[in-house]
Amino acid sequence: MLATGEVIRLLNYVDDIAATLRRISVSVPTLTPEERKRLAEYMRKSDPNFIAVLESLEKGGQ
Repeated sequence: MLATGEVIRLLNYVDDIAATLRRISVSVPTLTPEERKRLAEYMRKSDPNFIAVLESLEKGGQ
């Protein structure tokens, strides 16, 4: 499959997101339960969030 420059750039963004999530995951054990809850709510409310973008991709980008 031929990859365009745009898809390569987007794949690099996904790599950046994964690296950020790894950093967050490493820090989670150091957080208090209240901090974990606050972070989870913040991530869930971010717009767009990872799940919403993933669902859009699976539906054909609509």
